Amino acid sequence: MGRDLLRRLWPLIALVVIVLAVALVFSFAPAVPQRRATQALINLIAVVGLYVFVGNSGVLSFGNVAFMAVGAYVSALLTMKAAAKSVFLPDLPSFIAAAEWPNLPGAMAGGVAAALLALVVGWPLMRLSGISASIATFAVLVVTYVVLGNWTTVTGGQNSLMGLPIYAGLWTAATWAVAAIAIAFAYQETRSALLLRASREDEAAAAASGVHMVRHRLIAFVISGFLSGIAGVLLAHFLGTVRVETFYLDLTFLIVAMLVIGGMGSLSGAVAGALVIAALTELLRQAEVGVDVGGVTLAAPAGLGDAILALIMLLIILFRPKGIAGGREISWPFGRHE
Repeated sequence: MGRDLLRRLWPLIALVVIVLAVALVFSFAPAVPQRRATQALINLIAVVGLYVFVGNSGVLSFGNVAFMAVGAYVSALLTMKAAAKSVFLPDLPSFIAAAEWPNLPGAMAGGVAAALLALVVGWPLMRLSGISASIATFAVLVVTYVVLGNWTTVTGGQNSLMGLPIYAGLWTAATWAVAAIAIAFAYQETRSALLLRASREDEAAAAASGVHMVRHRLIAFVISGFLSGIAGVLLAHFLGTVRVETFYLDLTFLIVAMLVIGGMGSLSGAVAGALVIAALTELLRQAEVGVDVGGVTLAAPAGLGDAILALIMLLIILFRPKGIAGGREISWPFGRHE
């Protein structure tokens, strides 16, 4: 019985070990690589959040970065010092202007706010399927961007909010990454997720069997929104600033590319895609910076990283549509199950 349980939990154990190993290795690294690793782990949380909905429902979502933005702004408004808010947001409502929440409650509030937004917009959207649903989630991203970018009284509009507590270091990001992986794994083992995956494989057959597709999609969408909101909170408290432009098309493309390249069909694929693309992006960034050879700087053209990332995603879609992981979880390494 113990061996069976260990075998069932093996993908979770392996992914947690990988994340902790990354954090441990980079904890001895200089400041710059350590920051890169921290940002990679924050992106990993965002990708895992996206996987919870996309991987189980089969519906590609372009709206999760909107939940990241909401989480970031809510946490920022609750945790910033009152003096800083009086400078950047002098017209804030008094109960928000005076709030100075501790970091953890502020982070949870950001995640819950993102989940509530997912619940509100997801109720009508989850009735859609295919390209219609994907376009609708993109519309959520655009509307959220426009609202946050023009709600000057509360968000500062297009200006940056500065003075956030900077607490999202390497081990904070790693701890939340482990929590996100555990939540995603626990959810995908539930009956609701199993029924949702059944509708992913054959929507008509699942509906004929009595599967309430809208309900199960909405559950996944809300959990996905919460994890995305937490990723946005950590990104804001890693950078120390919040700017609406940060949470738009560039980040959307990066998160979706990580999931597609890793494989939308498994949690292992989501983690693999986030870490592999983070490493590749760093190598390409170094290539764009260039190296000095005999007084001459040899550097790749600017924008090469984005072009190669797009090319890799295209090749993955063409030749390995199930991604790096092939839609499978990390397998049990100790022989066949008896």
